[in-house]
Amino acid sequence: MSATDTHVDTDSVITLTETAAEKVRSFLEDQPDVEQIALRVAVQAGGCAGFRYALFFDDRQLDGDLEEQHHGINVRVDKMSTPYIHGSVIDWKESLEASGFSIENPNSSGSCACGDSATF
Repeated sequence: MSATDTHVDTDSVITLTETAAEKVRSFLEDQPDVEQIALRVAVQAGGCAGFRYALFFDDRQLDGDLEEQHHGINVRVDKMSTPYIHGSVIDWKESLEASGFSIENPNSSGSCACGDSATF
């Protein structure tokens, strides 16, 4: 996490850092009906390690969704993904080599070299 992100919410399913929330907010700037849009976080079958993370904007509210708000950003997690990502921290990393969201997941028993998939 970056130096400006000091609080991990242990009562939440996930923690979206302030840096990640700022990046999400910048992506949403030009979207109409932004109050209806949430960052959906999911775990899906696939990837080199067996599962991959999916982060995307979604205006749907699915049955069983867990919805949280972090730094003014609505975050939705479907009921099937919740046990896999409970306790995860989503941050935004930026370097000369790459930029993107990173997920620190205490439930993952391994990942592949690309870092985009995990084993549970």
